[in-house]
Amino acid sequence: MSRRRSAMLSASAALALALSLGAGPVRAAGDYPFRNPSLPLAQRVDDLLGRLTLDEKVSMLHQYAPAIDRLGVGMFKSGTEALHGVAWSTDIDNNGAVVTATGTVFPQALGLASTWDPALIKRVGSAVGDEARGFHAQNPRVWGLNLWAPVVNLLRDPRWGRNEEGYSEDPLLTGAISTAYGSGMEGDDPDHLKSAPTLKHYLANNNEISRDVTSSELPPRVKHEYDEAAFKPAISADAATGVMASYNLVNGRPNTVSPDLNDVVRSWTNRTLFNVSDAWAPNNLVQSEKYYATQAEADAALIKAGLDSMTVDDTNGGPTVAAVKEALSKGLLTQADVDDAVRHQLSIRFRLGEFDPDGGPYGKITKDVVNSPANQKLNRETAAKAMVLLKNSGGALPLKPGKKVAVVGPLADVLYTDWYSGALPYKVTPLAGIRERAKAVSSSEGVDRIALKDVATGKYISAPATGGDLKESAATAGATEQFDAFDWGQGVLTLRSAANGKYVSRANWSTLANTADQPSGWFVQEQFKLEQQTDGTFLLRYAGYETSESWFGPNAYVKAEADGSLSLTTADQATHYAKEVVSRGVDDAVAKAKDADVAVVVVGSMPFINGREAHDRTDMNLAEGQEALVKAVKKANPNTVVVLQNSYPTTINWEQDNVPAILWTTHAGAETGHGLADVLYGDVNPAGRLTQTWYRSAAELPDILDYDIVKKDRTYLYYRGRPLYPFGYGLSYTSFAYQGLKAVQKGDAYEVSVKVTNTGSRAGDEVVQLYTHQHRSRVKQPVKQLRAFQRVSLAPGQTKTVTMTVKKADLALWDVTRNKWTVENATHDILVGSSSEAVRQRSTINVRGEDIPHRDLSKTTRAIDFDDYSGVHLVDETKVRGDAVAGADGGWIAFKDVQLRKPAKVTVGVAAAAGGKIEVRLGSPNGTKVATIPVAATGGVYQWAAATAPVSGANGVKDVYLVFTGDVRVKDLTLS
Repeated sequence: MSRRRSAMLSASAALALALSLGAGPVRAAGDYPFRNPSLPLAQRVDDLLGRLTLDEKVSMLHQYAPAIDRLGVGMFKSGTEALHGVAWSTDIDNNGAVVTATGTVFPQALGLASTWDPALIKRVGSAVGDEARGFHAQNPRVWGLNLWAPVVNLLRDPRWGRNEEGYSEDPLLTGAISTAYGSGMEGDDPDHLKSAPTLKHYLANNNEISRDVTSSELPPRVKHEYDEAAFKPAISADAATGVMASYNLVNGRPNTVSPDLNDVVRSWTNRTLFNVSDAWAPNNLVQSEKYYATQAEADAALIKAGLDSMTVDDTNGGPTVAAVKEALSKGLLTQADVDDAVRHQLSIRFRLGEFDPDGGPYGKITKDVVNSPANQKLNRETAAKAMVLLKNSGGALPLKPGKKVAVVGPLADVLYTDWYSGALPYKVTPLAGIRERAKAVSSSEGVDRIALKDVATGKYISAPATGGDLKESAATAGATEQFDAFDWGQGVLTLRSAANGKYVSRANWSTLANTADQPSGWFVQEQFKLEQQTDGTFLLRYAGYETSESWFGPNAYVKAEADGSLSLTTADQATHYAKEVVSRGVDDAVAKAKDADVAVVVVGSMPFINGREAHDRTDMNLAEGQEALVKAVKKANPNTVVVLQNSYPTTINWEQDNVPAILWTTHAGAETGHGLADVLYGDVNPAGRLTQTWYRSAAELPDILDYDIVKKDRTYLYYRGRPLYPFGYGLSYTSFAYQGLKAVQKGDAYEVSVKVTNTGSRAGDEVVQLYTHQHRSRVKQPVKQLRAFQRVSLAPGQTKTVTMTVKKADLALWDVTRNKWTVENATHDILVGSSSEAVRQRSTINVRGEDIPHRDLSKTTRAIDFDDYSGVHLVDETKVRGDAVAGADGGWIAFKDVQLRKPAKVTVGVAAAAGGKIEVRLGSPNGTKVATIPVAATGGVYQWAAATAPVSGANGVKDVYLVFTGDVRVKDLTLS
């Protein structure tokens, strides 16, 4: 093989020389070396790259890289959404219209991680990769093979609107699940890709409020130990082919132009990565972020930073081409910069088999794999394994066959998709799944059916039976005047027309019509609020997401015109309605529950309402009406089981205290009902585990924009309160015992083994979790930290020895004093159990590392490398790279444990628009003042100068504080 390749290389070189001299015939496209799969990848990429003109290369920097017909190169589109199954893509032949996939929709990403089963998730990823190939075979112009998944942003705040898209608040678990999913999507061929997964969204993207202009402020330890740690595993394991840069800024710099894209992310692998922008993010640099004055400057900066493809202007690559060409003409970019970006793209395309004569090893996959029986079976298995048993008292579960069951609640007989779901090819609802098992089943949605009567005219709002515009017309409340009012919390309702079963929507941005199958879309136009007035009447408020947009205006309330048609106006002009309750949903549900042996109440969320992309949650409560339903059903039938189906932690304190059994699941796709019934009836012993802390109240959480988990005691790593359910929590229908923990050092690792026995009467899975805690450290350490886990299956009475490994390097912290990973000399607890709080066995290990020496500020020290801070912001040193600290009056940064040797002078790198001063104090922000540094205006926040002052009385080992007055930025300091 090596001789053959050498011969081919020689022949290729000779051909290139001949062509460069103008000799020889023009070759057919199929004869080009880049189409020869026997040649090394790098040679094939360089061959094709060398044949492209500069104009052709520039055109390829847009999301839709056009075809190069003269070379037989087809169009390439980056970005098919595939978060938990192939979801959707856009159609270049139809003005970029969204095309939704109808295929296997697996449980939401949060549910996938709740399995704690990487082997299973790799199988899921493989199925998704297969289906991506199947859709691609159907229409390659719509269904590209560069998949935008998985999302590995850490779930540090459960109020994040996109909580459903992530895996966990823990970086190790997130890394394990993302690596499994990504490697499954890629396939096992060493040289080719089944599909090309892209990790979203780099970096520290965990809020939706003003997400394109807010800055996630990350001190170095948080950045390295937490946020980066979630992205590194999949990249370093070659389980992802690039990252998508997030909208937000980190330390004042937009991630779209973060130098980390090249300097950090590409350092994690020897493979070539293809990095992409989020939608419209390149334009944000000029528009909302105002970081650059022109698009040419912005596009040049992002390409130089390490982005290879711009998702912007829908299908129109013209503006991108124009901006890049302007950047080239002005010397902001070089052709080498463009070549690098295109080379990155081509490398992935070659690995996908695009230029192989037979399409590569995955080129023969057809649409027959989509929604195949095998994938349906896998989906059912995954749905069941993802479910978490939160409570089970008195043997309430599993349910016994032959019992009469009432299945009630707003989610009892419906399955919802989300923004990153495909369409369901079929639906097994909770009710349908239970009906296959139970002797007799009754059901009720438990929602009120209402009619709305104009108090001024006496006429009711009517909806056509065939679907169409709502209108005030009827004098009585018949079927066409009735609506089922679903409560989704915070006052938001959806109104389903009894006339045709469709939801009321603000159709075509104008009239109200009963035409929607479910609430959905970027602007969710099916949301309403009934706002009670002092006179007892109600205003019907349209509460679609667009009402929060600045361009929407004040018209959000329904008004009936003289002809009965409905329009939107201001509150003072709105029509007043009487709300007539035709039937009470709680009454119906209670009646069904009383007549049953057991009541299963299915409550939870609608994925497009009160939390999703662009909209964070403002609380964590179960919808008021849903909680009232649970309470009423429990009072009517003590044998009540609550099934909570949603996408995030919920404050269900009353339910935990009062309901016998609670089972949690995400929205889990077409097989939800089967998976649920499998668990409820004991065919599957639940072993899902929570991947986030469930708090008792949102009041326990700091501001959603505060990203410093260390200082603010966030996530299970640093939280010291009493959660409703801890990280890693989940119950089983059997019991497990742990014994014989051993921790043995083997080279640069510790082998931890423990015997786990199924002490119950049912077979079941246990998720064995290994945590550590470091006793002594220079810095604040986590309360405990997950280091390894293993899901193990055990028959009744069976014992297995579970062995897990902790590398010594895994115990390192980021040492800000020397900017490196450091393992300290310390004793570590080894904690093994079934959750972060249920520790069953413990031991200790003595780790030999090093003692971090006293700080030496006689060497220039970056200001960002402080040990503590207050009242400051982390900002960008320049627009290209570097971090700095922006102080304000009374703000400070501290450098702890500094060895001072009577320095005579302090020098600080400063930038200031108006000037100020910095005091150097010892021991505390109010401690002994040893220097006052005047800071003159430097001309702007990116104009840096050196400010100096004499130092007196600084000696010994002390904590050094810089205390700010005025708006002053600091990048470094030296005590000399």
